[in-house]
Amino acid sequence: MAQGETTMFVIIGASGDLTYRLLMPAIFRLWQLKQWTSLVVGYAPDDWDDAKFRGHVRQGLEEFAGDFGDDAWNEFETLLTFCRGELTMNDFSRLARQIGSAGAVFYLALPPALFGTAAQALAQAGLSALSGGYRRLVVEKPIGRDLASAEALRRQLHEGWREEQIYRMDHFLGKETAQNLLVFRLTNRFLESIWDAEHIRSVQITYAETIGLEGRWRYYDQAGALRDMLQNHLMQLFTLVAMDPPATWAAESLHNHRTEVLRAVRPITNPEENAARGQYAAGIIAGRTVCGYLQEEHIPSQSRTETFAALKLKVDNWRWHGVPFYLRSGKRLGMDWAEVAIELKEVPRGLFGEGHKNWLIFRMKPDEAIDMVVWSKEPGLALSTRQRVLSTPYRREQEREYSAYEQLLLAVVQGDRSPFPRYDEVEEAWRIVDPILTSWSQGSPESYAAGGEGPQGQSRLMESGGQWRQLGESVTD
Repeated sequence: MAQGETTMFVIIGASGDLTYRLLMPAIFRLWQLKQWTSLVVGYAPDDWDDAKFRGHVRQGLEEFAGDFGDDAWNEFETLLTFCRGELTMNDFSRLARQIGSAGAVFYLALPPALFGTAAQALAQAGLSALSGGYRRLVVEKPIGRDLASAEALRRQLHEGWREEQIYRMDHFLGKETAQNLLVFRLTNRFLESIWDAEHIRSVQITYAETIGLEGRWRYYDQAGALRDMLQNHLMQLFTLVAMDPPATWAAESLHNHRTEVLRAVRPITNPEENAARGQYAAGIIAGRTVCGYLQEEHIPSQSRTETFAALKLKVDNWRWHGVPFYLRSGKRLGMDWAEVAIELKEVPRGLFGEGHKNWLIFRMKPDEAIDMVVWSKEPGLALSTRQRVLSTPYRREQEREYSAYEQLLLAVVQGDRSPFPRYDEVEEAWRIVDPILTSWSQGSPESYAAGGEGPQGQSRLMESGGQWRQLGESVTD
């Protein structure tokens, strides 16, 4: 971006919850850090003007932005304007006159069913054309409900937008831990030399939540855990663990390597052996009784939506031959806990018995840290062993934490496509899970009590001698 160049960040759906809770607080924090200069145009069908939009944004900042005051607001609000309109070519033509030849980002903060309609109308109004400044389109997940619908959306988007103009938002790729997976692995020589099937026994990727629907019932009951978490977020973490080292940090190189991993995943021909699902029943979390999924407000009493999903994946290439990758995520579990855990093979047995497992763990929740589980001698006269944990927090106490949206919004305006999945990544991820979705259209998920580890059926995915790490498994002596 040239110094002094006028740029605009247009939020289509500016009166919605995403803008209120996440986008504008992230933009405001970037502005406070002097990382944001773009004008922000709110676009929605609401009968608002600039003053009403600014008031709406201010209310959201007071609730979600933390460090907030009148002096900062008086300066920041000058970046905000509003344009009223529907998702039509005629209304977007008025927006086009306002933008002129300025560089612009169009963020679709809309229900997924409207992504294609909005993208087509923007293009018909000439807003995708490169007539001076850049033009970029940001699309939130979900990208389709299955492979067929994802392909239909791709065709709609590509009618007026080139692939390199499209930024598919997956906020997990903006998380510090996700980015650190590659940095830590590729900058420490002792790791890359053992990053293969000869030394690694398995990989477990877990994202557990204590929360239930939190008002998202309309979306969640149509999606379920497999679509909501595994097909996108956890699949992206999986590619970061399994990809070969790229030659450069360029976006296309990273996309190519992530896609290669997904293409190498063995097709799932027997979902019963490679996938498990569950639905939470009533239980106790943190001393509080919570209802089951079927008793949640608005949820049909016969709903078969899974609130827990687990997968076992195999990668058919030389690096990972025979290594199982386990992915799981669920709601109303016993802890808010998220980690990527690498299990190393045990040393040859004989000297000190069995059970000496080494783990390298990238923790995301409740705090970000890196833990290495090792073994040493137990103090005393006997030659016995005990587990030790070499642990380091991700950041020092005085270091600022950046949200995923701050990271990704800055990448959008800077034109960095590396943390945004390319379409073929999305396509391959749907290819992997489509057979499971088909299988799960029949039958019902296994019930599991809220506040526990999830359904017992997840254990059958484990190969001989393996077991899931417990949520919150102690990593201290």
